[in-house]
Amino acid sequence: MTGNDVAALMARIGADARAAARPLVLASAERKHAALVGMAQAVRRNADAILAANALDLDNAEKAGLSPAMMDRLKLTTDRLRGIEDGIRAIAELKDPVGEVIASWQQPNGLRIERVRTPLGVVGVIYESRPNVTADAGALCLKAGNAVILRGGSDSFHSSSAIHACLVEGLKAAGLPEAAIQLVPTADRAAVGEMLKGLSGNLDVIVPRGGRSLVERVQTEARVPVFAHLEGICHLYVDRSADLEMAVSLALNGKMRRTGVCGATETLLVDRAAAATHLGPILDALQKAGCEIRASEDVRAVFPMAKPATDADWRTEYLDAVISVKLVDGVGEAIDHIEKYSSHHTEAIVAEDGHAVERFFNEIDSAILIHNASTQFADGGEFGMGAEIGIATGRMHARGPVGVEQLTSFKYRVHGSGQARP
Repeated sequence: MTGNDVAALMARIGADARAAARPLVLASAERKHAALVGMAQAVRRNADAILAANALDLDNAEKAGLSPAMMDRLKLTTDRLRGIEDGIRAIAELKDPVGEVIASWQQPNGLRIERVRTPLGVVGVIYESRPNVTADAGALCLKAGNAVILRGGSDSFHSSSAIHACLVEGLKAAGLPEAAIQLVPTADRAAVGEMLKGLSGNLDVIVPRGGRSLVERVQTEARVPVFAHLEGICHLYVDRSADLEMAVSLALNGKMRRTGVCGATETLLVDRAAAATHLGPILDALQKAGCEIRASEDVRAVFPMAKPATDADWRTEYLDAVISVKLVDGVGEAIDHIEKYSSHHTEAIVAEDGHAVERFFNEIDSAILIHNASTQFADGGEFGMGAEIGIATGRMHARGPVGVEQLTSFKYRVHGSGQARP
């Protein structure tokens, strides 16, 4: 396609999304629920077609030399497809946020004021690799009363297209506009540029979900608000008071359960006072699980099989079976390290000392803080949100998992009885 063709295509998609957004504001909770249930049923009904499309994407990705971690992000299985279906059903069962009265009060002059939840309008989601984002983003935006324009990565194009067809089936069956959930039908990068321009005012917010280069481009070029999902340089700090068995389990799960997710532990910090008891067992378990360990010199003195860590390692989201490891002098130095190198996504502490936990929670400014649990719980589904579009690492509007409530804004309704301002 030429640049003019892409611009015309995206302009039409933007106009169609804006046209679909208005009836969505008025759509009943029952109709949206029916659409979502229909989508889930369509995913189950078309499972073989979706897996066949995914096999085509995987074959292309392997030929293109995608890393094992990226291949894992791309891959769909029967179980993962069932997870997508279950996620849509979970979103369907969430309370409809549109029209919810968030707060209400009465002024001395008799005016009654309500703050009411409303849709954002048209949401643009730009993402890479993960075909499940197609379902999560489409379903969440619909539940929140938004139209959505989805621009997936070229490596997941066939998978996303097959899943999107199921979402459209649900919309049609419930009598909602098909343009409520649109998938950009081209892998041309110019389509992203058009979205960043705002599609002639038809796009209200953009959610980027992918690597640093994608997110930085969106943040730099976007002319509409951005819910930034930056990389997940997630830390696990093991305090001197940590239970050893728990520390080993959480380090292993946080790093190796799925290495390609943004909530995977990338840096392990161990209290120097616990080095003699905790460091060896944790690193032994990680190494036996196939994890490459890159460590500071004092860690290598205890565990010489580790590779030397460079300053770049503390700033790296590996998304692979690699972890950087450092000894720190207690929770204070752990906090200092995290504040210097963190992407403000997710940080966890393993500790029985309540004071250490309180310091960790109070002094670290990241979207998600976890005590005595794996960093891989940094997920909207695990938070009871049904699913998420991403983990927002900024500080404005949405922060942490971006679910249904985060995809809404609000307006004020003021009720009077003839009051005129003096």
